[in-house]
Amino acid sequence: MVRLPRPHRGDMVTAARPLTYPLSVRHLGPNWYATVMGTAVVATAGAALPPHVPGLRGALTGVWALSLLLLLALLAGRAAHWTRHRDQARTHLLDPATAPFYGCLAMALLAVGGGGLTVGRDWIGLRAAVALDAVLFTAGTVLGLAAAVAVPCLMAVRHRVEPGQATPVWLLPLVAPMVSAAVGPLLVPHLPPGQARETLLVFCFALFGLSLLATLVMLPLVFTRLVTGGPLPLALTPTLFLVLGPLGQSATAVGAFADVAPGVVPEPYSEGFGLLAVLYGVPVMGFALLWFLLAAALVLRARRHGMRFSMTWWSFTFPVGTCVTGAEALGRHTGLLAYAGPALVLYAVLVAAWGTAVAGTVRGLLRGELLAAPGPGPAAPRPVTVRTTSGAVR
Repeated sequence: MVRLPRPHRGDMVTAARPLTYPLSVRHLGPNWYATVMGTAVVATAGAALPPHVPGLRGALTGVWALSLLLLLALLAGRAAHWTRHRDQARTHLLDPATAPFYGCLAMALLAVGGGGLTVGRDWIGLRAAVALDAVLFTAGTVLGLAAAVAVPCLMAVRHRVEPGQATPVWLLPLVAPMVSAAVGPLLVPHLPPGQARETLLVFCFALFGLSLLATLVMLPLVFTRLVTGGPLPLALTPTLFLVLGPLGQSATAVGAFADVAPGVVPEPYSEGFGLLAVLYGVPVMGFALLWFLLAAALVLRARRHGMRFSMTWWSFTFPVGTCVTGAEALGRHTGLLAYAGPALVLYAVLVAAWGTAVAGTVRGLLRGELLAAPGPGPAAPRPVTVRTTSGAVR
């Protein structure tokens, strides 16, 4: 019989116990940045909706301000996590189920920065919004590229994963450069004409290609796992919506390229970006619709089988928001009103999902569940297995 070490008293939290003490950051993982992404996209996706409802712009600016506050709070919390709990931070990096969430940090920075130029400028002014977006875009892009390289490298060298363990979470570090590609064009008009604008646009296009090709390599693993291995575990079922992220974000990116290309790159490249926005965006958004229906059907099945709220429910927010912005981009470049309806319906789904995720998160925090140490039993995460030169070590 193996004697297990006694858990640290500070890590023992009763699920139903109300919070009457300061929250611990020991188990504050990188997945919490999804709350920032999901909140910011509510503001940016709503800004381009066809109908202009009185007061909507002000409400969207308030939502963006909330995403900025959440980002600052999480950056402080994660800094404390790395300072006080380095052992737990290392465990997160060595856990193949948690490490991909490090891509969320980059996407949170990018989402808030892009939202600053989209709606936040109404509150902080255009000059401050440009400066904020420039800083967050630079930091988010560097961190996104680092995650896109480091996380797959860790999976290859340190993690031991099998094809049957593939989940949509594996896509997260690969999508971060695509978010940079979609947000970067917002800064193009604020750069000096000439080389600076063209360089940024071409750089964003390169990020688009990098993320797209990496996603095309990883996505078949996820689809094969789903078809041959059966439905995902109940708690992971919402992550099926993560597949919508690279689809909707790439359609948004090519639309943004076409928006700023005239006068920035010479013909015929400028016209080519406009063609790409339609010829790429239409089929990709068609596949996004197919995946949305498939994922929704599996989520409804999981709900009937007892799926309860967890932080994976934030997967219903940012990916759906990228499909809203992708549909809006297609509406601009095709001139078809047919895209206005889907954009409105998807935005309604986004707002409902965001409200549900916020309510569940607040409730889980007040009950002391979401930042508690993982409990024993079947739901507890499996031990991390790493590779060494002498063999596998648990």
